Amino acid sequence: MKQLLCTLVLCTLVTLLRAQSADQKAILQILHEQTLSWNRGDLEGFMKGYWNNDSLQFVGRNGVTYGYGNTLDNYKKNYSNADLMGALSFKILQVKQLSAEYCFVLGQWALKRKAGDVGGHYTLLFRKIRGSWYIVSDHSS
Repeated sequence: MKQLLCTLVLCTLVTLLRAQSADQKAILQILHEQTLSWNRGDLEGFMKGYWNNDSLQFVGRNGVTYGYGNTLDNYKKNYSNADLMGALSFKILQVKQLSAEYCFVLGQWALKRKAGDVGGHYTLLFRKIRGSWYIVSDHSS
């Protein structure tokens, strides 16, 4: 009986580790796709990583913005052409699974551009909604 219990616990742990690994891979893939979209000048494609909801929260240098549409509008206003968009790169510093539903990402962003290079750090809160991961809160500075 003891051996059966230990086997069940071990199988559960292996399954959880694989699920976390799959979730983390999915999140890293979203960030990769965002980078590709940005570097094509495709802000709508970039936004596919965000939760398309009025509760989306983006915190930047100008304060808090709520909502997918408002966040997209801010991106369009602040990055209205290729010179302002430049080439985006992300450096992932930490991906931490908080639960089956939430994941935290810490990283650095950089834009190499004709208008002058800029960069900073970000924290992202991802939430798994209907089987897919989305950024529900972004704090970039």
